[in-house]
Amino acid sequence: MKERMLTEFFPLTLGVFLLTWLILRKLIPVLKSRKIGQKIYDIGPRWHKGKEGTPIMGGLGFIIAAAVGLAVVTGVYAYLGRARELLGVWLTFTLALLNGLIGFFDDYTKLIKKQNQGFLAWQKLVLQILVAVAYLWAMSACGFIDTALEIPYFDIELELGIFYYFFAVLFIAGMVNSVNLTDGIDGLCSSVTAVIGAFFAVVAFTALKPELAILPATVIGGTVGFLMYNFYPAKIFMGDTGSLYLGGAAVGMAFLADEPLIILVAGIIYLIEVLSVILQVGYFKLTHGKRIFKMAPIHHHFEKCGWSEVKVVGVFTLITAIACVLAYFGL
Repeated sequence: MKERMLTEFFPLTLGVFLLTWLILRKLIPVLKSRKIGQKIYDIGPRWHKGKEGTPIMGGLGFIIAAAVGLAVVTGVYAYLGRARELLGVWLTFTLALLNGLIGFFDDYTKLIKKQNQGFLAWQKLVLQILVAVAYLWAMSACGFIDTALEIPYFDIELELGIFYYFFAVLFIAGMVNSVNLTDGIDGLCSSVTAVIGAFFAVVAFTALKPELAILPATVIGGTVGFLMYNFYPAKIFMGDTGSLYLGGAAVGMAFLADEPLIILVAGIIYLIEVLSVILQVGYFKLTHGKRIFKMAPIHHHFEKCGWSEVKVVGVFTLITAIACVLAYFGL
């Protein structure tokens, strides 16, 4: 079984990597020629001003590559009469894709239509909730999830009944937005998510479930391919198109593995990023202007403390790798 998984996993990972790299190689000049570049606001670190005009919407590269890779694998599975094994994978990919489309609309209206904003925050959240509801309904109808919630490390299963779905919807939307907040400096979101993709690949190989390794393969290949152009100094940014897609993929892999809460451990950086924003905003309002961090999300705090972007990415990625090892022992 492991031999079969290896023959599927590594070609798919390599294929998505190469396709992402090739797509972005063609996409970057097109975006530059149309002046579809990042707008840097004054509220950010002043040294980020030099990034203004860097092409955005690079997430299209790894999304398209992942879709092509999944289509090819599905064709092979269909030829072997095993196409239904990938139904859960396609449902989870659709979760990621629809979140990516929400981000694409934002990027498109801001950068191409030159409007100040796309969706309002509440509109985006409502759409994300609707996408999560549809995903959970489909996964439940197809028998991929039930209403029992696994508690990592304790070998406990809580039967939540209908409340499972209320929890899961908010959990998915929250995690998607947490990943979105992590996309703030060159290479950070893609590096952290690549490690998390590797974690879920290890989970799949340990469980000897080939279908569970498919989506992680596309995540690893796509994010590493993207890093070829996104590592400091970035030649392109993923935009909300990419970060919301990766958010859907990260939390979706956890649901696909039937271990949704494990993403809180493996994705500890996502959690820290969103908590830093919540704490900063809450403290600012309570104290009428005081701050806990020099800037939130927390990666900007470390930048203002004198850390280089490369150092922030390196440390955060290392923390993610350690967290993934700890998460493995919680399964």
